[in-house]
Amino acid sequence: MSRLRYRPRTFGREILMLVAAAIWWVPFYLIVALSFQDSDEVSHRSLKLPLTHPEFSNFSNAWSDPVNGMEHGMLSSLVITVGSVAVIVVLASLGAYAIARHSGRLNNGLYVTFVLGIVMPYQLGLIPAFVALREMGLVGTYLGMIVLYTGLEMPTAIFLYAGFIRALPTEYEEAALVDGATPLRIFWRVVFPLLAPVTATVAVVTALFVWNDFFTQLVFLGGTDNQTLPVAIYGFVGEFTTQWNYVFAGVVLSVLPVLAFFVLTQRKLVKGFAGGIK
Repeated sequence: MSRLRYRPRTFGREILMLVAAAIWWVPFYLIVALSFQDSDEVSHRSLKLPLTHPEFSNFSNAWSDPVNGMEHGMLSSLVITVGSVAVIVVLASLGAYAIARHSGRLNNGLYVTFVLGIVMPYQLGLIPAFVALREMGLVGTYLGMIVLYTGLEMPTAIFLYAGFIRALPTEYEEAALVDGATPLRIFWRVVFPLLAPVTATVAVVTALFVWNDFFTQLVFLGGTDNQTLPVAIYGFVGEFTTQWNYVFAGVVLSVLPVLAFFVLTQRKLVKGFAGGIK
């Protein structure tokens, strides 16, 4: 029972966590406060939340702006993010299963290659990737971005899936093999349902990267009709004037879908990083 007592050390940890949470909330508060201010208040660097006359029109104007409207940007971001996550989950889980369940020089070499892909900065390969996608007519298209992000995020997904699969027991797979199931059927019916925690981790990590990425989307989608949310928000930044109230309102709107997705998958996300199953 003594272990359950509320000790001064426990109180100190709680105070430390509250301070860390307060520090984390500071930039979030600034974004929300500035998104409800008009252009004059933003230009005077007012950091208070306008409670009497909040400018809700910032969100509607940023959403339906005729030049940099976020409505189509939201659709583009959703299509590219959902498509990239779906393709990566399918291909990475299959590839990691083959690597984790079959030992040999080839599989070990492939695993090391994918791990090196995590370390290498992807910006080094943007020019060759741009040239390749341009030759295939995929620059500025949803399909081209999905293919590009699949290649960029595959090393991380393979690394997470392979580590999780190696911790899974093989008894269920052996029993299904004795019953006459094919390896592909064993994977989809037996193994893949057990990968729900790490699948949530891969989905969240991939979705956050694709949704928030700006540089790659600016290079491959800038000036096209398929520009995503980060590129659309950047359109409010001009050479001589910047509509900061629209910028912050756009940031708030872009955060909401990712925040909702994270809240729905946070339990499996933590379990996936822990690397265990029940």
